[in-house]
Amino acid sequence: MRKVVDMKTALSYALILGLTSGTALSAAILASGTAVAAEATRAPAGTANGEAVETITLKNGAGVSAKILTYGATLQSLSGPDKSGKVADVLLGYDDLKGYVDFPNFFGVTVGRYANRIAGGKFSIDGKAYQLPLNDKVNSLHGGSKGFDKQVWKVVSVKSGPKASLVLGLTSPDGDSGYPGKLDVTVTYTLDEAGNLGIAFDAKTDKPTIVNMTNHAIFNLQGEGSPDGAMGHKLTIPAKAYTPVDANLIPSGELKPVEGSVFDFRNGRRVADGIRDGRDPQIIAGRGYDHNWALDKGLTKVPGLAARLEDPVSGRVLEVLTTEPGVQFYTGNFLDGTFIGKQSHVYRMGDGIALEPQKFPDSPNKPNFVSARVDPGKPYHHEMVYRLSVAR
Repeated sequence: MRKVVDMKTALSYALILGLTSGTALSAAILASGTAVAAEATRAPAGTANGEAVETITLKNGAGVSAKILTYGATLQSLSGPDKSGKVADVLLGYDDLKGYVDFPNFFGVTVGRYANRIAGGKFSIDGKAYQLPLNDKVNSLHGGSKGFDKQVWKVVSVKSGPKASLVLGLTSPDGDSGYPGKLDVTVTYTLDEAGNLGIAFDAKTDKPTIVNMTNHAIFNLQGEGSPDGAMGHKLTIPAKAYTPVDANLIPSGELKPVEGSVFDFRNGRRVADGIRDGRDPQIIAGRGYDHNWALDKGLTKVPGLAARLEDPVSGRVLEVLTTEPGVQFYTGNFLDGTFIGKQSHVYRMGDGIALEPQKFPDSPNKPNFVSARVDPGKPYHHEMVYRLSVAR
């Protein structure tokens, strides 16, 4: 007779043996003799903009869990075990809704309509000019001052199962924050037993517009608020080129080779090894890393690797996959100690790392960049994955 062990023991064996792939975790689940389904639960979180806000928690049997607020379709936390089995939250953010409302800093939010910067807040479609509000000095950033991150999204569905899932919906009217077209948007979060947190962004419009959506999670794989910060993490980005920027962080339009520079992460390197290298004027312009990499894979139909982040202390690994052609790597350069986050932790520069899959910044004004245009009858779709695991 086959020996049946409990789920906790089976997963402990997997961690001890360094079995962190989806196949290994599935084998551990089967060894437990127990059918396991990821769970989705709902709870009230308060009110914002006069509307009720909920927290939805997705949790799998391997100890990975994600909390999502309907305010901003925000990924509030992502927790998982380290190499010794200790679970920690690896996302910077706030303990409750009030922090996200009163002290917005894009922690884990869904950004849109347009992630990243548009120069002067200006763009044209079919010869017609549009002006967006300026909320980043002379630029429009992340959809403006009243972007998707500051809206209360509607819960469309919540399901438990082999993949726990949450679908959130929002309608952005024609002219919202200066953007043309009525936009019907959904964000779908899914969590499976292998630790894959999927995020899919879908939108359809009734007139030509631009759309570029992503998630703005900021990670510290040792656990948010750890005194060592995240600069000791090893980062790999499969990209031969990046988009250099001017003093206002707007790309010049050039695709510059990374070879021989502090922007070369193709073979994996510590973030700290380049972030203070003032010999590179791009590091000075970004106050560190705040740049877009042009992924070798380009625009794809299925998610491909955009970045791999590894913390040698905890053993946690984060892989970011996307269908989009670029990824913005940001080292929290504007965290200046004035943001008091979870567990009253003071967040400073270098305390976290954002890896934001997206179209390139200012692409509506750069004809050589992949277009962000969306037309009626041709919906927008971006699929990304945060895969949290443990290295051997």
